[in-house]
Amino acid sequence: MAKTNYAFEKRQKEIAKKKKKEEKRLQKAAAAENQPSDDTATTTDDT
Repeated sequence: MAKTNYAFEKRQKEIAKKKKKEEKRLQKAAAAENQPSDDTATTTDDT
């Protein structure tokens, strides 16, 4: 029976986590990119 390669499994989990985190970061950046235009309009109205 072959020995389980835990280091490989751990590395694969880390890669998956990094990928998911990067996708989330990109989504947040896209959302933040759209919002400031609305926020700046309300900010300038208040002043």
